[in-house]
Amino acid sequence: MAARVTIPLVPLLQTRERLPLLQTSRAFEQLAGRFSKVALREPPTDDAARWHEHTLGAQRLRFAQPLTFTPYASARPCSARCRFCSETLVDETAEGALAAALRPDPGYFAALRRALGALRGVPLSYSLSGLESTDDPAWLLGVLDTLRAARADGPLVSETVMYSNGAGFVDHAARLLPALESFGLSWLEWSRHHDHAEANQQIMRFRPGQRIAQQATFEAAVRAAVQRFPVKLVCVVQRGGIVTPVDVFRYVDWAHGLGVDTVIFREFSELPAHYRHNATRRYIDGARVTIDDLLLGCIDDKRFLERYTPLALTGGYYFWNARWARDDGREVVFERSDYGTMLEHEARGLIYKLVFHANGHLCSGWQPERGVLWRSDDSQ
Repeated sequence: MAARVTIPLVPLLQTRERLPLLQTSRAFEQLAGRFSKVALREPPTDDAARWHEHTLGAQRLRFAQPLTFTPYASARPCSARCRFCSETLVDETAEGALAAALRPDPGYFAALRRALGALRGVPLSYSLSGLESTDDPAWLLGVLDTLRAARADGPLVSETVMYSNGAGFVDHAARLLPALESFGLSWLEWSRHHDHAEANQQIMRFRPGQRIAQQATFEAAVRAAVQRFPVKLVCVVQRGGIVTPVDVFRYVDWAHGLGVDTVIFREFSELPAHYRHNATRRYIDGARVTIDDLLLGCIDDKRFLERYTPLALTGGYYFWNARWARDDGREVVFERSDYGTMLEHEARGLIYKLVFHANGHLCSGWQPERGVLWRSDDSQ
């Protein structure tokens, strides 16, 4: 197992060129007055200790530290149809099928094993995401078995994080919860975008028959999960959902009542102009609630400052977040990201994340035909 990468803390006011997304935040002055330092998750290109060199095929590549590896979940269509779903956005500069449209063939797990073998010795973390991993328990259990088998001769793994809407934790909890616990899941980020089921369903639009849409069923599933591993509830703020500081306080109190210690409030990612103006893009543009507005509103409310103190400010290569903590250790996090910045970084030839798609391509991003670093059909 790899040791976790030490993220340097740098005086916030000395990072203006390094963190343009944070510097342009309207909340920056308030943040600078409360967070004296920022954790720079994006490594400087000239800091050899923050890059790992590794050869894939004929390519000598530089991998950022920290680095994530995602076995992209697309075994079946998602159990939800979230109105803002990033998997339905269309990047008009990309070619080929969308990752969400690909389905794994019978050779998928053998190809995944070879990809992990090709990454032997690379320090990274697993990020289990894509569509919905829990919708196909056999696929997810197969992924866990494959990742477990690679511990002896694959990458050096420091932690494993899963992102989920929780649908499979209703009918398949008896199989999935123990499997994830025994695998050593570091934590689960569970999406729920409102504390009332009716409002949440207007946003997430679970398909008919998905019992996770029901309030009591969801709450029971969360209480069962927190007995096994840490759960963080993720709320993407938007019109029709969580909008005001009052909404934030209510949602956080509800989450804590379920045994959840951390709540993350995220803004829709900023989208570049070349993302098609389809129904998803139009919804995002019309329903956006900015983290700047929400965070400033919370800071202006004395109840927030009575409950929370600044804990940590983090700047990544395409995101920033501000973590606040209560005396009992429970946290609330505000986060903002930018897809245009993400794509600019990925175009530089440096590797910030790894995604293994259902077509057997190991890529440096979410597009299965762009940034291809390794192909399963070339490794026979």
